[in-house]
Amino acid sequence: MTQFHSITSLQWLTLVGSLWLQSINGPNTDFPAYSSQLKHLLSLSQFELNNLAFASDAGKLFGWLSGIATLYLPLWLVLIIGSALGLIGYGVQFLFLVHKIPSLAYWHVFLLTVLAGNSSCWINTVCYIITIKNFPFDRQIAVGLSSGYVGLSAKIYTDIVDNVLASRKFGGAKAYLLLNSILPLLVSIIVAPMMREIEVVRKIKKGVSNYGFFMMFVITMATGVYAMLGSLGALHKLSLLVQAIGLGFLLAMPLVVPFSAWMRECVETKREAKKLKTVHDLCINDEACVEIDSSVSEVIFEVHESEMHDSCTNDEACVEIDTSVSKVIFEGHESEMVVGEREDIGVKLMVKRVEFWMYFFVYMFGGTLGLVFMNNLAQIAESRGRIKD
Repeated sequence: MTQFHSITSLQWLTLVGSLWLQSINGPNTDFPAYSSQLKHLLSLSQFELNNLAFASDAGKLFGWLSGIATLYLPLWLVLIIGSALGLIGYGVQFLFLVHKIPSLAYWHVFLLTVLAGNSSCWINTVCYIITIKNFPFDRQIAVGLSSGYVGLSAKIYTDIVDNVLASRKFGGAKAYLLLNSILPLLVSIIVAPMMREIEVVRKIKKGVSNYGFFMMFVITMATGVYAMLGSLGALHKLSLLVQAIGLGFLLAMPLVVPFSAWMRECVETKREAKKLKTVHDLCINDEACVEIDSSVSEVIFEVHESEMHDSCTNDEACVEIDTSVSKVIFEGHESEMVVGEREDIGVKLMVKRVEFWMYFFVYMFGGTLGLVFMNNLAQIAESRGRIKD
């Protein structure tokens, strides 16, 4: 039981780490905030500037490299490599703007932007793997929660620039490039110890799991509404610093879930210890004692890794039992075994599916067009005297 108590809180802690990583994993979304200054400093045409917006998403076309890396490298190292790529991609551009590097050609800047865009794929891959393996029974919900936090990136970067870097000797494009390069690396170093696979123990007790995700949903919705109100100027009565502190507080709020899980586990541990002590005191002459109590009895079923009968042929999908689950625990009157399943398909079968190509082209063109649109809109607003609200 001790092993179970330590695992549940760690599962939630890995999800919190994924939320934090995803919240800073969209540095390219702040591009419209400094694109005009970058255009002026690099003497770019509007066409060249739009190509830089495309370059950031083009780097994600090489995201499969991070997937291959996870097969041979520990996840914490994959996470650090991804943030290091962003450090190089944005950092070299920053050094050029502050005149630490003598000159950069346009194609240099383009390739550096591609490299920086690819870095987010490495962080994304680690978050997805950790979330899927640590929440095999609720992976759709967990992945959806973590992915939603990417939308906060632009707000987080803008608040930090406005409150911390605005008064420094460099601002605008320089400040954003500096922050884009160092913030993901700092957060990755802090979160790396959390991002590890946990031996999952399934406790069929719906209330516990539902309560945790309910709390996560409430916190996520509150964070999103707060960020949206701040962006729309509805919180103008509060200073920028107070708004940033409020956002930071909401980002820390998910820690309530693993903390409450840890507290509950401590109470259960003490209860189990007291129960065992009572049973031990009833034992006579060192004989085995069996206590039957249907309301609290537990039966532990070991679920061993299943072996596939034959290798998959004809590019058909292989469905196997999720072997990341090592134990299933039933409490009270629950009698239904829940086993997670996942579909593992090869590359040949994947490229034959219409769903893959729909997702590929929507992601490739949708995100890029949106970024280019926001970039042009920002410059139109600036030309009309609305530089910053």
